[in-house]
Amino acid sequence: MKLFLTACFALLWSFSAAFAAQPNIVFIMTDQHSADALSCRMGDRYLKTPALDRLAARGTFFSRAYTPNPLCMPARNSIFTGRYPHETGVTDNTKTTLDAAEFVTMGTHFRQAGYQTAYFGKWHLAYNEAATKTHGFETLETGHIDAENAALATKFLSGKHDKPFLLVVSFLNPHNVCELARGQELNNGPIGQPPAVDQLPPAPANLAAPRNEPDTMTQIRAGYHANPAFPVGNFNPQMWQALRWGYYRLIEKVDAEIGKVLDGLKAAGLEDNTLIVFTADHGECAGAHGFNQKTVFYEESARVPFIVSAPGQRVGRVSEKFTNTGTDILPTMFDFAGLARPAKLSGASLRPLTLGEPVAVWRDDVVVQNNMSQTFAVDGNVPTTEGRMIRTARYKYCVYVHGQNRESLVDLEKDPGEMTNLAREPAQRETLLAMRERLRKWGEANHDPLVAEMLADDVKPRDFAVVKTPKNAARSEGLAKQKKAKAHE
Repeated sequence: MKLFLTACFALLWSFSAAFAAQPNIVFIMTDQHSADALSCRMGDRYLKTPALDRLAARGTFFSRAYTPNPLCMPARNSIFTGRYPHETGVTDNTKTTLDAAEFVTMGTHFRQAGYQTAYFGKWHLAYNEAATKTHGFETLETGHIDAENAALATKFLSGKHDKPFLLVVSFLNPHNVCELARGQELNNGPIGQPPAVDQLPPAPANLAAPRNEPDTMTQIRAGYHANPAFPVGNFNPQMWQALRWGYYRLIEKVDAEIGKVLDGLKAAGLEDNTLIVFTADHGECAGAHGFNQKTVFYEESARVPFIVSAPGQRVGRVSEKFTNTGTDILPTMFDFAGLARPAKLSGASLRPLTLGEPVAVWRDDVVVQNNMSQTFAVDGNVPTTEGRMIRTARYKYCVYVHGQNRESLVDLEKDPGEMTNLAREPAQRETLLAMRERLRKWGEANHDPLVAEMLADDVKPRDFAVVKTPKNAARSEGLAKQKKAKAHE
């Protein structure tokens, strides 16, 4: 009996010691991956993602997760610093360098906390890759294709670890949908030819432009379609079907690589003491409202897949709480690791939601930012504007710096495809004012001067800004004034 009790106490001690130990963290990212583009979300008729389905089955899927900005650099720099794009100043894909002391990266935080840090895959962060002191990753390898990144990550996992680690695996796909739309070579390998039309996924139900959409969006679409690098302006519904078929194949390709990383974690015996976080930097329209790619506030572009699997978690959950991947990922990692959260981070830890614990207070809206300047117009001008989006359980409100009709209001409960802008409907005036006020309060609380600028004059018309080409040498006057003001803050 004594031996039995001794064995039981030893077993309990080993479990408690393992629970108390700081967990390893594996952070997996895809690029340009829409929120519901997983077979566990949309069914497996047109898309099969067994690896991510497996992760969702043992983790918590956040179904209302939004990117901080639906574009690569703004989203990634927000995610890795825990700060909003308006704070970092990285609002588009323009090359810049952040102050590493002010905008401390995920790698630096965890390295300073005693973690081994490694990063494999796409970079697109505003730090010098060669300067470890600025980004904190002891091991950093970029420029590889997805299969190579999975192999590097698996090799890292199989190695010796005498302290907890933070491993980032940043995959490129399904970003190859950009090259696919342009008829270019796919750098992560071919996907074959589309099958017969009756075997293709359907074109999106919201293929058309929304009714009464802001003229900002009309001009952005016109400039986007006029760009010879983006021939989708001439796509018919069948061509969009073929693109969506290809998009799903690209997701399946990256899912297979994610599966290798998850298998490597299990083979190394590290699964039960590892926090796994999966998300994408932004989504992909894949035909929604006549767009492919991103930058816009439509759900397909702004909402992203987001799974958090706690160490040892075996029960899958779905949370409908609003989350912002740019501000909530770092606090969540800190919470699971038992680390204090830096004061400048405004996000929330998702640990209680991940574990299925009751949460007394949680946000009832989420804000997304954008800076649309990646298009061309027929006359050689590039229309450009910035905007803000706020979403509640029922409504989505968007406002832009430029345009004669600068607002949109959508009832997502009745109009999930975002096909009708209600902002100018007299019957929706009270809702419009309430959404404006929500955004105004968010801007004040988060020190976002652009919100106050856009709402200060009751959202009156403003001239649309253009950027002269070639080489985009001059930015719009409105953006120049904003940057000047920020520089003197």
